[in-house]
Amino acid sequence: MSVFMYPLDNEKRRVISLDGIWKFKFDTQGVGRNENWKDGLTDTIEMVVPSSYNDIFTEAAKRDFCGDVWYQTDFYIPSEFEVLDTMIRFGSATHRATVFVNGVELVSHEGGFTPFGGNLNDVAKFGQKNTVVVVVNNELSKVTIPVGSVKTHDNGVKECTPAFDFFNYAGIHSSVRLVAVPKTRVNDITVVTDFEGSTGKVEYKIESALNAGQEVNVSLLNAEGEVVATGNGIDGTLTIENVILWQPRKGYLYDLVATIVEGDDLVDIYTLPVGVRTVKVQGTQFLINNEPFYFKGFGHHIDAHTIGRGHSDIMNLRDLECLDWIHANSLRTSHYPYPEEFMQLADRRGLVIIDEVSHVGAWNMTDVSQAGMGGSNTVPVKHFDREDVQTVGMVNHKDAITKLIARDKNHPCVVMWSLSNEPDSSQESSEAYFKEIFAFARDGLDVQDRPMTMVNFMLAAYGNCKASQFADVVCLNRYYGWYVTNGADLPNAGDQFAKELAGWATEGKPIIITEFGADTVSGFHALPSTMFTEEYYNEYLDQNFAAFDSCDAVVGEHCWNMHDFNTGQGIIRVNGNKKGAFTRDRQPKMAAHHLRARWAEVKDFSQK
Repeated sequence: MSVFMYPLDNEKRRVISLDGIWKFKFDTQGVGRNENWKDGLTDTIEMVVPSSYNDIFTEAAKRDFCGDVWYQTDFYIPSEFEVLDTMIRFGSATHRATVFVNGVELVSHEGGFTPFGGNLNDVAKFGQKNTVVVVVNNELSKVTIPVGSVKTHDNGVKECTPAFDFFNYAGIHSSVRLVAVPKTRVNDITVVTDFEGSTGKVEYKIESALNAGQEVNVSLLNAEGEVVATGNGIDGTLTIENVILWQPRKGYLYDLVATIVEGDDLVDIYTLPVGVRTVKVQGTQFLINNEPFYFKGFGHHIDAHTIGRGHSDIMNLRDLECLDWIHANSLRTSHYPYPEEFMQLADRRGLVIIDEVSHVGAWNMTDVSQAGMGGSNTVPVKHFDREDVQTVGMVNHKDAITKLIARDKNHPCVVMWSLSNEPDSSQESSEAYFKEIFAFARDGLDVQDRPMTMVNFMLAAYGNCKASQFADVVCLNRYYGWYVTNGADLPNAGDQFAKELAGWATEGKPIIITEFGADTVSGFHALPSTMFTEEYYNEYLDQNFAAFDSCDAVVGEHCWNMHDFNTGQGIIRVNGNKKGAFTRDRQPKMAAHHLRARWAEVKDFSQK
């Protein structure tokens, strides 16, 4: 079974959750791998799976720990699973993990936000107790995805220093499950949808190694459970009369039910939700179902008190309720793939998603190279000039893109792939890098052929970006009125922004403002307004709205951020980033009411 297929419990498949309290241990001396902690942990404490471990503790050294942490739990596999293929599946572990079962290495995985797992049949004891030990590492470098570094302080303690402005949460962030599936099974499904008039079309391709005498049957059921189309074979096209389209804020889903049968016997069954919709870019328009769509919503973080970046159905639902209230129709998964369960909710709610790979921090603010080994002779090295970035970093970037698309390819909510956030694309060498990255991503990874983008920031303003030429949509992170033209200069912010937008509009592509916002302390007021007050944020928003409305090529506005979120400590962050329209506990600031009023007037399917 492809690790990217979401595990289902049904007539022929079994799923057992391993979530709960696990044993846990910090490897403060970095000795666990050499001392064979894989065979079992001693002197442990307790840890919740899934969760970020950082904010559970009261000690700074644990919250900020850099290096290996170890998890352990025991589990039983029913004896009847022995005739099946049984695997252990992790939804995500940040940023890399190695899994040992009964002391045997099962699987290693790089990348903190996508699923991985391994087959247990050769290492597990069926009908008996088994032990799983997992080592998770959160260290960053110039070639990891995302980007960062590790520095060692005078006392020998290591510190992870992310090159991005959000907290480097770590741990087993998503559910861990035992999954038992038939030996002959549906290994993967890929769908492409289309429609003409009232007739819908679902092209499907199923991966399966069938035995002699076995065949694949496919049925498509509507939301009421009625069969509306059937097919046979590992690939084909299903036709739907009087199709109901998946639309923004109207997430209608069909169920594609794939079965493997041998005579009258059911061998395997898998059900995939399918939304029939089309996506394409046409001139300066972004079309969903052939209608020009306008993005209203946020950049967003999976981030909450105590649980950090750990998966929480409660927080997912609260976020969706806030999005409904504010009349948002879309979201960017900034700056990493979101939990699979969030994507499923987005499918059902009709929330439009720009799905972003975790390539963030690719700039050279802190990169230096020793010239002649003399500390006084250090010279800046541009990020994309680094040989390791062009080789190992490129490989890791491609791997992250491959895993993201493989996991999320069938979600109707996903309308565009974002391949990078805020790289320094003003660097000359970034052009060749992103030419290769975009070519790789377009080379058959997504058979739906969705648009692709990268998110530009102000170091690469119009006329100075070497990478946006490869994108289908221009996505801009801009802070006119906050980082520039701020304070007393705020009344000029809209005009300055409009001038840059006019330049980008000449590219003939749709433009989405993927970030704009101002740090605002909830309850902080001033008359006249000053920076960090709620009044200032509203005045800031008005300046930005005027700029958006001046440019016909602008097809969307994603405020940064939906809610306040945690960051590393720093002199420009007061207990985290305060650019949220909502507080970290999801209560509205004045800015949320201001956005709500505007978005109630700006329609989903219309240009301004």
